[in-house]
Amino acid sequence: MANVVTNIDSSAKTKAERLSRSARLDLTTVICLVVLVTFIVLAVFANVLAPYGFAQIDLHARKAPPFLFGGTLKHVLGTDELGRDILSRVFYGVRTSLLIALGASAISLLLGTTLGLLAAFRRGFADMLIRVAVDFQASMPFLIIALAVLAFFGDNLWLFMALLGLYGWERYARLVRTMTGLELERGYVAALKRNGASTTRIAVMHVLPNILSVVLVNLTVVLPDILMQESALSFLGLGIQPPMVSLGSMVGAGRDYVMTEWWISTLPGIAIFLLSLSISLIGDYLRDAFDPTLH
Repeated sequence: MANVVTNIDSSAKTKAERLSRSARLDLTTVICLVVLVTFIVLAVFANVLAPYGFAQIDLHARKAPPFLFGGTLKHVLGTDELGRDILSRVFYGVRTSLLIALGASAISLLLGTTLGLLAAFRRGFADMLIRVAVDFQASMPFLIIALAVLAFFGDNLWLFMALLGLYGWERYARLVRTMTGLELERGYVAALKRNGASTTRIAVMHVLPNILSVVLVNLTVVLPDILMQESALSFLGLGIQPPMVSLGSMVGAGRDYVMTEWWISTLPGIAIFLLSLSISLIGDYLRDAFDPTLH
């Protein structure tokens, strides 16, 4: 009996040590956190930190290069074809791109999680219908559909955000349905049903909190994809429209000057790359830390 207890304690201790090691922040994750926090600060305080307005024009400083490439400290990252300060526009562009990406991700998460729970608890016809919708969504070329919708209904920030919110919801639905199915096989669900707990209460108060960490990890996978979709649509001229600015629209506006005034499109492109990469690598860390199948 003592040996059994010792083995159990040893196994628990080993598992705890593995969890502790997985939860440690490595240098890459720390750098990504610093980069992400920096972008968030720039987005929130763009009005204060930006040296100029995002639409402020200075025709005397048109196409000025960055300071390190022969420019002046007046425009550290240079100016665009209208003399607008690139640094200021990047600050405001980060704000717009993050706002759209986070809003669309919230819509996608809410829609997919709700449908995934519904499919797992209801089964039968509801489950079949949701699975058909998931397969349909996964098979459709989202970018082509988005181009058609925006071209037909026109450019609107809230329509744009809602449209992007329809991207990736099927990933949440599949994940939540699978994880909920596993939870429903556990004993506490049967005990709750015997005690008269309603299906809604079991789903929202008990099952969802148990799978929430996995859902949030999936958020870090979908969020960079939505950010890239926003950038692609804005690059094509069907996303954010002037006088508003986003990182994607900045890249699109500078594509005609990429061989001469490369900084107009390259610098916001680097911002998109760093932002997407940081979120993705943080998501990898969270997956390693919270996925029980990896320990």
